[in-house]
Amino acid sequence: MIRFPYAAAALLAAAFFSQSAAASCYVVYGPDQDIVYRAPQPPVDLSYQIHQTLPQVAPGSTLVFSPDNHNCDLPINKLPLASAQGATGSTGMGGRPARADRS
Repeated sequence: MIRFPYAAAALLAAAFFSQSAAASCYVVYGPDQDIVYRAPQPPVDLSYQIHQTLPQVAPGSTLVFSPDNHNCDLPINKLPLASAQGATGSTGMGGRPARADRS
């Protein structure tokens, strides 16, 4: 019975001190392996799968994210304006449709 309190304490400590799954830096590499986006904010809506959203923003690109923010303090954004708006949720997948003109 002595092992149970130690195992429970180890499990509890692991739960409190484990790293979260949040990323601190998002980097998008274009087809030619140049960096086209680097920032702490994701370039696409992450509520969808990446293979659904990234080709709409940067075809042929690769998204890499990491828990550290090394070299992420100077953002790079060579993506089109529509994709930058989509990352904030104002347009893109899941956003509101455009308003109809009132004439």
